[in-house]
Amino acid sequence: MVQSLADAGTDVIFALSGNQIMPIFDACLTAGIRIVHTRHEAAAVFMAEAYAQVTGKIGVALVTAGGGLANTAGALFSASESETPVLLLSGDSPVGQDGRGAFQEMDQTAITAPLTRLSLRPMSVDRLEADLGRALTAATADRPGPVHMALPVDILTADAQPVGASSGVAPHKMAEDTLARITSAISKADRPLIVLGPALNDTRAPGLAQALRNAVDAPVVAMESPRGLNDPSLGGLREVFGASDLIVVIGKRVDFTLGFGTGDAQWICIQPDAPELDRARRNLGDRLVLSAQADAYGMAQALIGAPVALPKRQAWCDSALQKLSTEPAAPATDAAGKITSAGLCAAVQEALSNHPDSIAICDGGEFGQWAQALLRAGRRIINGPSGAIGAGIAYGIGARAARPDARIVALMGDGTAGFHLPEFETAAREDLPFVAVIGNDRRWNAEHQIQLRDYGQDRLTGCDLSGARYDLAAAGLGAHGEYVTRLEDLVPALERAFASGKPACVNVEITGLPAPAAH
Repeated sequence: MVQSLADAGTDVIFALSGNQIMPIFDACLTAGIRIVHTRHEAAAVFMAEAYAQVTGKIGVALVTAGGGLANTAGALFSASESETPVLLLSGDSPVGQDGRGAFQEMDQTAITAPLTRLSLRPMSVDRLEADLGRALTAATADRPGPVHMALPVDILTADAQPVGASSGVAPHKMAEDTLARITSAISKADRPLIVLGPALNDTRAPGLAQALRNAVDAPVVAMESPRGLNDPSLGGLREVFGASDLIVVIGKRVDFTLGFGTGDAQWICIQPDAPELDRARRNLGDRLVLSAQADAYGMAQALIGAPVALPKRQAWCDSALQKLSTEPAAPATDAAGKITSAGLCAAVQEALSNHPDSIAICDGGEFGQWAQALLRAGRRIINGPSGAIGAGIAYGIGARAARPDARIVALMGDGTAGFHLPEFETAAREDLPFVAVIGNDRRWNAEHQIQLRDYGQDRLTGCDLSGARYDLAAAGLGAHGEYVTRLEDLVPALERAFASGKPACVNVEITGLPAPAAH
């Protein structure tokens, strides 16, 4: 099985060891696949998610049975919502002991089925070849996403032949007459807007949005934030959305992030999977003028190459671009001289801009939104439509495994940092350095802001954190640590962090502010 993964292009597996999966560890040694040994099973899946987004390959995570598998559920949900191809392999109790109360016996596929594109358990060694092929195909077919294979230990120790690389399945193709109807509708619209799903963002499909924008002479956005139309990194998207007379979604779910399709515009919906077309029909009703099942990337490429003369909409495009490019304005320090999120991000942006291959990772609630809105890098990884926080450190490790020479900065709040802080030991031990920058406002600020807004100043409770020295904790785990309280010390601290050659934690005391408002 491991040789089949190697043949399919797998060169690293993010894993946490356990009884049932030691045969896989041994096989990786023979196949030349690197094992990055983590401290938590969810972190292994998050690392695989980041690795997949940066490389375009299937990220592979490996965990043990029982609680090991159960620990991955939240991370699987993140990968599912971000539409990232991840293969999760888990050890399992022997098939020969099914129903007898074996060690860690449970129905793993019942747990993972709602969170994956495919979840299966080979019942014999004869099924292993075909089931692995099915899993590799399902991870990238139609709408990408995670898949899971539960591997009974008695199957793992039997003899089997490699399956080779999966050839995949042919994506759904757009009929020529349907493509013609779509281009005709776009050409007739005065203010069209093209909305892409997270799998077509600039990190995973570089240059696609710009090429599509040039081809159809319409604004194009890729949406990947749970804040949807209020995503501050997309500036005035809500205003552009409301002004559009035709909205074309390509691979983007018509869900809460789009206000369930609110407004008066007509819609065209292209989805790679039938259930999302059904959802669009329910939410849009008769405003859905055209829908089709087709591969999202292929559809975007078809529009780029469509031999149709489209009208020029310079005024609309310029107006929309200006609104979408609006960034929140805020001082670098507050009245008391304390660093703000904006001031912190400006210093980090300088570090990112000074490197030809940069990756910005944005994780967290209110602080994470400032990072998304203000940072620009060659590649970006965010916590995605799931809204789950806590993956930032693991994302940094996965990104470094994917891009050994990149400059990687993972920005996160202090609440976020606590989820997987021990993974600094993983990064140090595995020599996978990156710089984590913690915006430390000593609170769960997203929930603090909800309490302040909905219940009032006198009802604030349960959301405070201490001024914990995350930098010292990281240093104790083998990383480089920096503690910053003054703006003038931030850039030198970042420079020392990068120069250390180690994983680094830059713990920055900031004033807690609400997320920037979308314009």
